[in-house]
Amino acid sequence: MTEPYVLDLHEVDASQAAVVGGKGAHLGALARIDGISVPDGFCVTTDAFRRVMAQAPAVGDQLDELSRVSADDREAIRTLSARIRRTVEGIAVPEDLAEAVVRGLDRFGEGTAFAVRSSATAEDLPTASSAGQQDSYLNVVGPEEVLRHVRRCWASLFTERAVTYRLRNGIDHRTVHMGVVVQQMVFPQAAGVLFTADPVSGHRKTATVEATFGLGEALVSGLVNPDVFTVRHDEIVDRTIGAKQRAVHALPDGGTREVPVDARRQEQQALTDAQVLELVRLGRRIEAHFGCPQDIEWCLAEDESGTGFRIVQSRPITTLFPVPVPVPESESDEGNHVYLSVGHQQMMTDAMRPLGLSMWQLTAMAPMLEAGGRLFVDATARLTSPAGRTALLEMVGRSDPLTRDALETVLDREGFLPAQPDVPGVAGDAPDSPAGRRGPGGERAGGAPAPIETDPAIVKELIERSQASLAALRRGIRAKSGPELFDFLLEAFGEHKRVLSDPLSIQVIMAGMEATWWLNDRLQEWLGEKNAADTLTLSAPDNITSEMGLALLDVADVVRPHPQVVAFLQGVADDDAFLEKLADLPGGAEARDAIEAYLDRYGMRCVGEIDITRPRWRERPTALVPALLDNVRNFAPGAARQRFEQGRQEAYEKEQDVLARLRALPDGAEKADETKRMIDRVRTFIGYREYPKYDVISRYFIYKQALMEEAGRLVRAGVLAEQEDVFYLTFQELHEVVRTRQADAELVQRRKEDFRSYQALTPPRVLTSEGEALSGAYRRDDVPDGALAGLPVSAGTVEGRARVVHDIADAELDAGDILVTTYTDPSWSPLFVGIAGLVTEVGGLMTHGAVIAREYGLPAVVGVTDATRLIRDGQRIRVHGTDGYVEILG
Repeated sequence: MTEPYVLDLHEVDASQAAVVGGKGAHLGALARIDGISVPDGFCVTTDAFRRVMAQAPAVGDQLDELSRVSADDREAIRTLSARIRRTVEGIAVPEDLAEAVVRGLDRFGEGTAFAVRSSATAEDLPTASSAGQQDSYLNVVGPEEVLRHVRRCWASLFTERAVTYRLRNGIDHRTVHMGVVVQQMVFPQAAGVLFTADPVSGHRKTATVEATFGLGEALVSGLVNPDVFTVRHDEIVDRTIGAKQRAVHALPDGGTREVPVDARRQEQQALTDAQVLELVRLGRRIEAHFGCPQDIEWCLAEDESGTGFRIVQSRPITTLFPVPVPVPESESDEGNHVYLSVGHQQMMTDAMRPLGLSMWQLTAMAPMLEAGGRLFVDATARLTSPAGRTALLEMVGRSDPLTRDALETVLDREGFLPAQPDVPGVAGDAPDSPAGRRGPGGERAGGAPAPIETDPAIVKELIERSQASLAALRRGIRAKSGPELFDFLLEAFGEHKRVLSDPLSIQVIMAGMEATWWLNDRLQEWLGEKNAADTLTLSAPDNITSEMGLALLDVADVVRPHPQVVAFLQGVADDDAFLEKLADLPGGAEARDAIEAYLDRYGMRCVGEIDITRPRWRERPTALVPALLDNVRNFAPGAARQRFEQGRQEAYEKEQDVLARLRALPDGAEKADETKRMIDRVRTFIGYREYPKYDVISRYFIYKQALMEEAGRLVRAGVLAEQEDVFYLTFQELHEVVRTRQADAELVQRRKEDFRSYQALTPPRVLTSEGEALSGAYRRDDVPDGALAGLPVSAGTVEGRARVVHDIADAELDAGDILVTTYTDPSWSPLFVGIAGLVTEVGGLMTHGAVIAREYGLPAVVGVTDATRLIRDGQRIRVHGTDGYVEILG
């Protein structure tokens, strides 16, 4: 069949989604797979849809109106989409197009029933299935009815679900077109769905079969509880037989209806065990053909040769988190692997663009693998070594119990990671802040302090070293461009790693952490006091991140006396050139200078700062304005100095209290002396832990400024369409573009689409090579019913209004509010000075949010699963920072 508007299903392949839509292309590809049976039929092409739409100019006007609607304006979407559907359904099908469809039907014979199915060009794609957004119709009989349902399929491109999906995903309505699949109707004894990977856990070797009697509509519509079979390694490992009280069957004259299932059959299996296993084997063949796990719709129908499975749809399972590709130590390295999320250590679980990923990989101290726009480290070698396993679990357990629980879940599976003899150095480098410092293998967590003197001059020396190295980097990069710039940067990355791996720096960090653990462990043992170090570390010196929050209070002191400046800042919105305009206002020059000075010191920071592609405060200073205005409104002059002194005094008083109570114990003088040494040690060293991250981000901004200048040259030369296209290239690819002056625009566009799909994925804390995503659970019995469990990271209890904030630029906080967010990195610190408590979904005992919460004396609980979903903005909550849970009060 070669009609211009109709293609036989066997003429279609997977490359023709633009011609017949995603579903049609997949069905055509399925029909070409050996041993896979697909109901016969044809596709009405997207050219037919475009021609029909061109006949209705009113639709163009309606689409213009629809494109201006917010994805959250449900009423407007409902009204406009219904109007467009009515317009499309009312369009007359051109005579030659109608004749082509009728000729497609003729070869099936009079009275044949058909399934008429929507097939949009944005459907069943590898990164977005768009499942269930358009309509399909079963048991359609007669040419007139088929043509009417073809029009209904065209109109279903504008269902509320489809329109909302496109608006939320930034897809232009005009770029999506509709094909229609017309297939001979199958009248099955059973039907259902097969997932070739577990859609919940992501396990790639686990298949799930859902089955019911009659047509699959009973399952899709939720009419029945289906039979559910779990299959692994060609064996049914679990089954649940549903009470299938009703089924959907076809009517002789067209259409379908619900019918009761005979009571004696309701709890019989819709498929035999042998049929379940046969179906899964067919699914594995389909999965291998398409190269990724599939969501398959099937039916089982008798024919002349007996019984047979028919595949009526297959689409990628787009919700699965991708599996990293391991870097094998040898060609035969085919064993299981366990990967740890770097993002959960770095407090940045958002998807990263390719340039950001590759820059972090090039500057990290441990090899890192990419999957789903995130970075992971392969912990397999450490976990197969008994010593490495113990050290890693102890370190991870102190920082993030959820990650430890996820790891233990994997390790408890006999044979998944066979133990190997201890090998020197096998514990390797942990993905600890800032870039994989040694820890879990080289030092015993919570053991004796590292052999380093408690001397503040050591911290001063390290900071001076960092500043000298940064100054050299700025001088050296200043005149570099073209390929020479990339050669310079590759050398600079070596210096970057040298600074990070400085043994003295690592000793200082470990000394501060170990002193913290020592104080918490011993003072709980000796005095029954939990997390005593939280108070003892208040206003610790040399903490660059907490200083950043206090410094913005000082900026607020400069702004506050000038009402016109305050009013101006309230209206700057997205105007990142606002600093240039400040000088025209009374007091504006002084305010501008204060903000500029702040940006000179901290302007390299931003939310998600480990991703070099994220806009820095210096590039987008409006991001700081809400926090600055909150400080103007909520604080009196001199608040920074007052808060620091208050914290220092509380720490001193806590020290005196603890030492006095210890001296009253048996061997009290010895305990008090040892504790005093540890308090001095923690206050000397704990603040420095934030400095290496500041150094890294300072370097990143220098790298970025040079790369963006190079991107500007590429745009001016016509090599790239826009500067930010470089974000979708790896560092190595960008180097090649600069060298050859040629760029692959299609690659950039594909990377942009991939990035959008990755943004919708939630990264797990632990991921296995079998695709299983594990986020861990709290095994606790000390949390009240209804409370949300988490990790206690900063002691105290506070009650207040929850403010659920996803972007620092949108934060509007009042004194006494409790910040609830997904994660915090150092860029959130300016908000910490004005809140009463902190709740995050991601975090650990020594991650940045926890450190700064303790520095400011804020009760904090981190690692609270789904906190931003379970806690509503404005609710009153109580944060138990000592015991690690959150109560929702109403």
